[in-house]
Amino acid sequence: MTELDAFRAEKDDFFGSHPQSPLTREQKQDFKGLSYFPENDSLRLEVQAEEFADKPSFEMQTSTGGVQRYQKFGKFKFNVEGSEVELTIYQSEHGFFLPFVDSLAGKETYPAGRYLEPEPLPGNRFIVDFNLAYNPYCAYNEMWSCPITPAENRLKVPIQAGEKLFHE
Repeated sequence: MTELDAFRAEKDDFFGSHPQSPLTREQKQDFKGLSYFPENDSLRLEVQAEEFADKPSFEMQTSTGGVQRYQKFGKFKFNVEGSEVELTIYQSEHGFFLPFVDSLAGKETYPAGRYLEPEPLPGNRFIVDFNLAYNPYCAYNEMWSCPITPAENRLKVPIQAGEKLFHE
């Protein structure tokens, strides 16, 4: 079992049995585990972020009509299937945050996007492992309020890594 397989098994166990799971009691009764893309080494990246000089404040809309405050930390470029794309990394008091939507949204991935917490390294570098991409809690039911992926992080390419669309 790989480290990623162990992580996913632990997450499935949490979702299926833990009192703080985002699933309702009814959803837990038939829960057999989340659906994931196979591990994709080409989408485990070490990236160099171009830090924004002024780190502008940004209010991210949420699924319930509220806002969450972030700072735009920086942006990075990478290649997917021969296309160069760019994403913005946000920062809050909780750390770094990378919401994104890919071209599979609504078909294979959650329509409003998936999330990552990039791992900071020295010199504005980050580990961005799309194999760890996960759905926000609002993907499971409407009890949750989740940040909505900003337009600048909507990609026209597929990110075939991480968690897939949740099916009850």
